[in-house]
Amino acid sequence: MTSIRDLEKEILAIKNRNKNVEIDKSWETSWTRKFLLIIFTYLAIGFYLRVINIDKPWLNAIVPSIGFLLSTLSLSFFKKIWERYFYK
Repeated sequence: MTSIRDLEKEILAIKNRNKNVEIDKSWETSWTRKFLLIIFTYLAIGFYLRVINIDKPWLNAIVPSIGFLLSTLSLSFFKKIWERYFYK
């Protein structure tokens, strides 16, 4: 038989897990995360284009970075469609 103390430990563990899940969800949808990913995408592509000697690498690196931003903004829209029609 499970003791009250064991049940309290389990409840505390579940609450801690739920708190971590909420933090992770908030981070995944935060503008801070999106902004950092855009900056890192821009820098990585800019440096790559510079190494392979593409003209105006920093200007050309803007396009994929903006594309990434647009894809993150549209994903929630498509997720709702997926949930409604495909998720079972």
